[in-house]
Amino acid sequence: MLKSLQIKDYALIENVFIEFGRGLNIITGETGAGKSILIDALSVILGERASVEVIRKSANKTIVEAMFDVSDHRRIKSLLEENDIEFHDELILRREISLKSSNRCFINDTPVTLNLLKDAGELLVDLHGQHEHQSLLKNEHHIDFLDQYVDVTDDLEKFNLARKKLTSIKSEYEKILSEKKFFAEKREVYSFQIKEIDAINPEENEDITLEEELTKLENAEQIISLSNECYEMLFDQENAVYDKLVEVQNKLTDLARLDKYFGELSGEADSAQVIIKELALSLRDYKFNIDLDAEKLNSLRSRLNNITHLKKRYGHGSLKNLLEHRKKIGEEFDLIENFEEKISNYKKEITKLQSECGTIAIEISEKRKKVVRKVKQEVENSLKNLGIADGIFEINFAMNETENDSDSISVNGKNYSYNSKGIDNVKFLISTNLGEDPKPLVKVASGGEVSRVMLSLKSVLAKSDKLPILIFDEIDTGVSGRIAQKVGQALKNLSSTHQIIAITHLPQIASLSDYHYSVEKIKIEDRVVSNIRELNQSEKINEIAKLISGEKITDSAIVSAKELLGIN
Repeated sequence: MLKSLQIKDYALIENVFIEFGRGLNIITGETGAGKSILIDALSVILGERASVEVIRKSANKTIVEAMFDVSDHRRIKSLLEENDIEFHDELILRREISLKSSNRCFINDTPVTLNLLKDAGELLVDLHGQHEHQSLLKNEHHIDFLDQYVDVTDDLEKFNLARKKLTSIKSEYEKILSEKKFFAEKREVYSFQIKEIDAINPEENEDITLEEELTKLENAEQIISLSNECYEMLFDQENAVYDKLVEVQNKLTDLARLDKYFGELSGEADSAQVIIKELALSLRDYKFNIDLDAEKLNSLRSRLNNITHLKKRYGHGSLKNLLEHRKKIGEEFDLIENFEEKISNYKKEITKLQSECGTIAIEISEKRKKVVRKVKQEVENSLKNLGIADGIFEINFAMNETENDSDSISVNGKNYSYNSKGIDNVKFLISTNLGEDPKPLVKVASGGEVSRVMLSLKSVLAKSDKLPILIFDEIDTGVSGRIAQKVGQALKNLSSTHQIIAITHLPQIASLSDYHYSVEKIKIEDRVVSNIRELNQSEKINEIAKLISGEKITDSAIVSAKELLGIN
């Protein structure tokens, strides 16, 4: 529900604040008073285009702000959550049009794009009149009107789950298919590289191990010579370190008999003898573990050279990178080898999902077609009641067959284009004059007729319509007398399920209002501004009387106004 609307410095409006109520809100006023300006300002907040020309003379910017009650509006909540805007039961839309800077849009005080403001507006308001914000004139919305009547919400949810899965599988398929040529070109390259690397089959850290082994073998003679010298110095020559330690240990034993202090030192000398002997024997035995085989040395050198070559060629000098490269090309090579099988599996899954989507889509289409006759009859009956006696309303169905197998779904062996609504293209056609063929609604000549068609359609679909606010500008164009009463009653009935805001010049319609507002021009010093205010009971009687008799209110007009209002 639209709770309030504030307009500052818009055209002839200086500063207006209006609070609207539930039910039927009627706006009246003299021609030129500014009723259309009010609707234009409201369209601005709904995301329609606006230029700096709307800024009131002597002002720097225009501000239009609307507050809505969206406590039960799930679609608005989802839209805000998708765009990281905090949701409250009250939604505030604001738009500023400035002479000095670009236009600014806000939702709940959060800066947003004009497109997002428009998206929010389209979920809240349907505005009908001399504006482009008319969903009825847009063919793409006709299927939504019909679905409100037949209620295929669950079916569409099921369809779109299958459609999203189909889209995902197709995306994977197209990606792998796009890589087919690349993989084919790489197959021989990968095969050669795998054979070259596997011929050596290096192991993790093997290059380090080989380098250490080669260093040892290439310096074997020097290692043997030095270790042998150390052995002899420690154990196997005259005056060896071991022999000297034995002498020292014997003397410490003698000293220990004289002083206990030397007993501990004697034990340490004994331990030193053991250590020196073990060290000497290890040095002696080491030479027996060195293989001086030249063939083995050459073999190790050759393997290290091969690994170094592979590292430079495929691993940027790193054995780790080389092994990772081998793993990657191995996986891609396996994919290439099994490519045709994978392609075949994807095709089978896509065909299955295309058929599944097609089955659901045709079920939805059949449900829609079952209600066409009933909707047609009810709308045409409503049109007659609203003064379009010879009105003919048609619902045209079309399905686009396509040769494009990759972007279609299958129904009975044929391929059809599809979208989130299924495979149906729905278009409303109408004839408002006897003898004329039904034509697209956008070609209906009269704005008043468009509004009455919408009123008829809304009356038929009232219980399920998801747009809570309907605004009718000049819905009574070309209507008078008995038909005006019926138009008013249709609006009144519709206001039980929607908030209705309607501009009218007919007393029969105005008298049915729950809230009545008057737009008037006021002279302030040397300028004229438009103003709007809610009327009390007595003012409402006078306003309706004015609609009956003109500017000069007669006693009979007052009586007629009271009769219309049901006041004795």
